[in-house]
Amino acid sequence: MTHRSICLLMAALLTGSAAFSQIHQTTRHDSSSVNRSYNLNPIVVTGSGHHQRLKSTATPVHVLGSQEIHEQGITTFDAAIQRMMPQVSMAPNSMGTFLRLNGLGNKYILILINGQKLSGDISNNVDLNRINMARVKRIEVLDGAASSLYGSDAIAGVINIITDQPTQDFINVVSDTRVSGHGQLTESVTLDIFKNGFGSYTTFTHDRADSYQNNGLEYVKGSDTETQATIAPLFTGYRSNLLAQKFTYAPNRHLALNAGIDYSYKITDRPDTRADITGGTDYEMRYKGLRWNVGGIYKFSSKNSLQADFVSDRYRYGKEYDVETKTYAIGDYVQSKKQRQTELELKAILGLLPHSTTIFGADWRQDFLTATSGNIDQSVYTISAYAQHETQLLKNLTATVGLRLTHHETFDQQFTPKATLMYAPGNFRFRATYSAGFRAPGLDELYYHYFSVNRGKAQISFGNKNLSPEKSNYFALNAEYRTHVIAASVTGYWNRINDMVVKDNVDVNEGSLAMLRKEFPEMTDDQAAKLEHYALYQNSDRGDVKGLQVNVSANLFKGFNLSVNYACTYARTKSGEQWSVLERSVRNAATIAANYHRTWGKYGLNVNLNGRLQSKTYYPDYEDAPGYGVWGIHTTHSFDCTQWAFIEPSIGVDNLFDRVDRRIDSTKRKYALYSPGRMVVVGLKIKLKK
Repeated sequence: MTHRSICLLMAALLTGSAAFSQIHQTTRHDSSSVNRSYNLNPIVVTGSGHHQRLKSTATPVHVLGSQEIHEQGITTFDAAIQRMMPQVSMAPNSMGTFLRLNGLGNKYILILINGQKLSGDISNNVDLNRINMARVKRIEVLDGAASSLYGSDAIAGVINIITDQPTQDFINVVSDTRVSGHGQLTESVTLDIFKNGFGSYTTFTHDRADSYQNNGLEYVKGSDTETQATIAPLFTGYRSNLLAQKFTYAPNRHLALNAGIDYSYKITDRPDTRADITGGTDYEMRYKGLRWNVGGIYKFSSKNSLQADFVSDRYRYGKEYDVETKTYAIGDYVQSKKQRQTELELKAILGLLPHSTTIFGADWRQDFLTATSGNIDQSVYTISAYAQHETQLLKNLTATVGLRLTHHETFDQQFTPKATLMYAPGNFRFRATYSAGFRAPGLDELYYHYFSVNRGKAQISFGNKNLSPEKSNYFALNAEYRTHVIAASVTGYWNRINDMVVKDNVDVNEGSLAMLRKEFPEMTDDQAAKLEHYALYQNSDRGDVKGLQVNVSANLFKGFNLSVNYACTYARTKSGEQWSVLERSVRNAATIAANYHRTWGKYGLNVNLNGRLQSKTYYPDYEDAPGYGVWGIHTTHSFDCTQWAFIEPSIGVDNLFDRVDRRIDSTKRKYALYSPGRMVVVGLKIKLKK
């Protein structure tokens, strides 16, 4: 993104043609009808820990509704969050998706499903295919430290996926298909049954994509000019399946029970090793996840309730060989890592005083990690208690204070407070927020003793038992104005992180090489000769993230909404006396969407034009990835055929102007734009109901 583009974008923001996802109009869609209705003030839960209208929450929350996602032809979580929220960036690879929020990476972002943590990662890369997009009602994003409510890991923010489960008597069957280039296919089928307080919700989703390259060349090792052909993909193909079942039972208006189970399977689809060309692999990465939960809520009254939830989440991955080697036959599976998390939470939401809400909660969690390649078989538990009180001090003044005490098996006690203040005269909202966060180092960061070989090169990592917890202090000021026509907001924030855990590269010398060969006797002479450094987890001095978000949402005329979200992020890290830009951070980014909807009888047309503009991505030890602007257009055509059938075909074009990063692959080169270029997208949604 050029400086001129940034200036033009800011001018557009200041003249009212921008939009803000925090107070973005969230769409509710009755998929049995061609009509659309818009709710500018949806109910949210993530910011305060209890349900309230968006304009009433003292902690700003960004909201993406299911219809907004559907109107852009999006069927995957990573596409939804990146295309519609500029403060988020993604980098897909064979190990999952490297996610950044406000300049900070995966391990600082807490991902929840209905308020319950989604665990399981591969080298800090999140497997986003485990998220059931067919059930998403809305996605709520809370910026900044949120440990007072959510505990460890909530330093950059919280992403909470709220799922949908209708509660009127019905039987629904829905098939939703999306197909585009390079073998990209998403198919989901849902069956919903609700009768006399009992609900059954079944989902099967198949998602797949082929590997692809944008340039079939790479630089010969040790040369900046000589190139050779390669089959190494820029984007790693995969096949994944998700099967989910949820049951609910509400015998009366006070009690609601639920139980659910999700099974996920994913395997990569990479080019096989070949003797005549580089870039192939001997094996595919295979991932499996099993997550189940039981819970319930008892409502004494509209303002007083007690709820309990238990979650067990298992995730494992390893290598499945599809090329015969000296050690393994085709079809052999070697497990690399197995993770398990169990969690029990008790929570009371009480209206003890007029115009106030008080929350008390307790949480127990145990994490297990078994990693063959990392030589780990460890577990750790945490016990937490928290309280939060929100009260109306004056007519237009609301305050919230909260505190969490966490006992960690390894790091003892951690206190994380929170305080917010909101002044709300008329259509204006002015908010001030302070919150603390902490993150306990992961079991891999503490205990790893890792050795593997990738393309003939040894990779070594050591954990560090002397690590300290990471701690953060987050400050934010927010000003918001909203009417039924326009909603505008400006947010500035500062997030300071101490004792950041980083993976430092330590140069190999004669003495350290002897130590490494003793630690890993399986290392060959050739691998030892090529070894230049090994990795060691350490606490760096400090992280510092400052940011500005300017957002406006406008219904310019009937059926037409224009939205733009802009985020400026300045993220740095300090090691010793030297400051450097945080790796993979993006200084300027914006998302833009123009949506038009109109109905003619039983037919509805929706046209959505959307774009993401992003400045360069910083890589301190590599070549920066250039900025880009990618646009897409998507149309849906809704037909209410009968009282029991609804059909919605769709067609669109992703990457309208065919923006592609075709730079030659290099050991010193990184990427930010992974699109293969312009692609036609076709979809069909069919709903049968009774």
